[in-house]
Amino acid sequence: MFRYALRHLLTSIITLFLVISLTFFLMQAVPGGPFLGEAINPEVTQRLLAKYGYDRPLLEQYVRYMGDLLSGDLGYSMVDKAGTSVNEIIAKYFPVSFHLGMLALLFAVVLGIPLGLLAAVKHNTLYDRCFIFFASFFVSIPSFIMTIALMLIFGAWLQILPVAYLSNWQSYVMPVFGMAIYPMFHLARLTRATMLDVTGQDYIKTARAKGLSSFKVMFKHALRNASLPVITAIGPMIAGILTGSFVVEKVFAIAGIGKYFISSISSRDYPLIMGTTIFFAALLILCNYVVDLLYGIIDPRIKLQ
Repeated sequence: MFRYALRHLLTSIITLFLVISLTFFLMQAVPGGPFLGEAINPEVTQRLLAKYGYDRPLLEQYVRYMGDLLSGDLGYSMVDKAGTSVNEIIAKYFPVSFHLGMLALLFAVVLGIPLGLLAAVKHNTLYDRCFIFFASFFVSIPSFIMTIALMLIFGAWLQILPVAYLSNWQSYVMPVFGMAIYPMFHLARLTRATMLDVTGQDYIKTARAKGLSSFKVMFKHALRNASLPVITAIGPMIAGILTGSFVVEKVFAIAGIGKYFISSISSRDYPLIMGTTIFFAALLILCNYVVDLLYGIIDPRIKLQ
């Protein structure tokens, strides 16, 4: 197991290094910059570029940035008047997205997997048909349409829920539901499909022929093998939800890390672009790494290959 974990750890580190390098050079290749405005004096622009070291050769900038990154320094925002560091921005605003994302993730997993299991158990019944209809309907709706519909129904028409900011528990309802609705039904559909595939295998028929109860067959034998594709989907889903939905944060005026990721791109704030991209990439790679380890625990045959 140790060699299995070490091999995947090295792969994850190499992947993160490639993401950092590609982001750095592609960002520099994009036309424009944080100080390239019509109202800015060219001499002032050159002084600002020199202040942040962007007047130096590209390779020298890269080596300098990687050295600072190894020491944990992500630099300072170039457009923030207060001169806030990227580390401070992430530390201040990621907890907002994390709190919101954890609630949405909990909602999606706790409701999505049981719904899929129940649909598999009641295959070809009225419940199963209704489940397929509603799951297909909600999965096909984009998140921004769902959030706007929630705001119109519960915020504007019924006026029972706040439409902006996070001030009390009621204000969490629509953002959490808007973020969780797609992953919930996605997990439910995946759980149903994998359970139906597993229950048709020979070893499940053998377990039933031995007289085992349906509960034991479904939850002890079938669910363990059916959980592998579900865990695969949950890994990247965790990273996506925990970093916050950009659309949801924008619609509900929530000051999360997604808001600053979008603003950094529009303002060409190079340190903030790099910092948030590295943070998102590291979180995604970490989730996939944990999924790989869980694979080896759930199915020992995988780590022996």
